[in-house]
Amino acid sequence: MPDQLWGSSSTDRWRSALDSYERVVAAQKVAALPELDRWYRETLPKNIAARKTPHVTLEELTKLTQWKMARGVWRARNLALVKGNEPALVVTTSKTALALIPHPTAPISELAELAGVGPATASAVAAATAPDVYPFFDELVAGQVPSLGAVTFTLGYYAKYADALREKAKELGAKWTPVMVERALWANVGGKAKAEV
Repeated sequence: MPDQLWGSSSTDRWRSALDSYERVVAAQKVAALPELDRWYRETLPKNIAARKTPHVTLEELTKLTQWKMARGVWRARNLALVKGNEPALVVTTSKTALALIPHPTAPISELAELAGVGPATASAVAAATAPDVYPFFDELVAGQVPSLGAVTFTLGYYAKYADALREKAKELGAKWTPVMVERALWANVGGKAKAEV
C-alpha cells in the first residue's frame, strides 16, 4: 500500500507522485492507454481551446470515454450509449455546458444530459477545458480523501470531491491545479485495479 499522500503538504512528495504519472499509465498494461492518455492530456485541451466557442465533438467524446474506461473500468454499455448520441447534440450540449464555466457543478450537470455520460465522463470534458477549476472524477482518487466518505457517482459527491481537490491545489501553491492533484493521487496508488477490459 502506498503511503498516504493526501495528508502531506510536501510539494516535493506531490511533485514526485505527479512526475510518476506517465510511468504508472504505462504500467497499467492496457495497450491503448498511453496513446489515449497523451491525446487526452495534450491534444484534446488544445482542440477545445482553439474553437471560437469551446465544445467537444461526438468523436472526441467517444475517444475521451475510451480513455476514461482504459484508465479505470471498462463499461461497454456506456460506451455504446455515448456513441449513440447525435453529433449535433454533443456539440450544442457541450457548448452550453462549457459556457457555464466556472460554476462548480453546472457544466457537469449539463454534459450529463447526454446518453452514457455521468459525472465522471462529464468531469473529464470539463477538466480538459478548465483544469484550474475541474478535476477528473476518479474513484481511486476519491478513495484517498478521507473527508469524502464512500464514493458515489453523483453530482453532489463530485461537488465535494472537486472542492477538496481545489483546496489541496491552493494549499500546494502556485502552478498546482485540481487536475495535477488528481493525477498525482492516481499515480500515488499505482493506477487502477485490473478491471474487465
